[in-house]
Amino acid sequence: MKRDWSRYNEELVKRGEIYLCFDFLDNWGHEIKTMNKNKRGRPYEFPQSFIAFTAFLKIVFSLQYRQTEGVLRALSQYISKLRPADYTTLWRRIAHKAFDLPSIDTEDAVVAIDSTGMKVTNRGEWMREKWKRRRGWIKVHITVDVKTHELLAIEITDERIGDNAVAKKLIEGADKNVKNIKKVLGDGAYDTRELFNLLKQKNIEAGIRIRKNASTRSRGSSYRAQCVRERKKLGEKKWKEKHKYGERWAVESYFSAVKRIFGEYVSATSPEGMIKEVRMKFLMYNMLLRAAR
Repeated sequence: MKRDWSRYNEELVKRGEIYLCFDFLDNWGHEIKTMNKNKRGRPYEFPQSFIAFTAFLKIVFSLQYRQTEGVLRALSQYISKLRPADYTTLWRRIAHKAFDLPSIDTEDAVVAIDSTGMKVTNRGEWMREKWKRRRGWIKVHITVDVKTHELLAIEITDERIGDNAVAKKLIEGADKNVKNIKKVLGDGAYDTRELFNLLKQKNIEAGIRIRKNASTRSRGSSYRAQCVRERKKLGEKKWKEKHKYGERWAVESYFSAVKRIFGEYVSATSPEGMIKEVRMKFLMYNMLLRAAR
């Protein structure tokens, strides 16, 4: 498919505008009032939209919390309405901020599922080479709409968890964020009877790449056996054409974009912090996609 370069270039320009979007300033007072209504204890000083902006700033520019406070101080000298928050407030609010996936008004969605690794630390490769020490990975499993390229579900594990172990969560998570799923595309890592049975139960077409020596016998999944027979009858090339397996590149593209924009390593040191950091990176890219349209 030929890319509309004019439209694509404009989308990239808009993403740059989003990095420093101060729309939250116009609604600062009203948002604080709403947040503090019927709140017990110490009232909020900073609106949630400001915290979201700050978290975005921190992730995009790979800032530490103290550096983020410094950037806000500098900006406040030129933007009178902007109140800088101290780094402890930023840490507390960002750490507890919930980043949720929005629902998408899409029918008959075709989705792709896959996983990728994120380095635990940017010095990990050097340590592996120098000291032969294994630092581990954060593994990110996602579901993406192949048409809109938007994120529909995300699960984060360590590198020991196989793709098939979280496939059910990915499908069920995506099912909550679209009207209905028509087809699921996935590589051979998802070729399990359990997943085929789940797709059959939900009336979802399987575009899962089945291993070449797969048996045509049911053995716990009649739907998988049916898909195996179809694959053998059509051959790999025609099977890919029928199911438009090439559209699975949308999920690979999502991984590539997140790592290119936000980096492929995690700077947090605690397991909880790592998970939150990775989750924010993937959800923030989803925000960029939506806002650029």
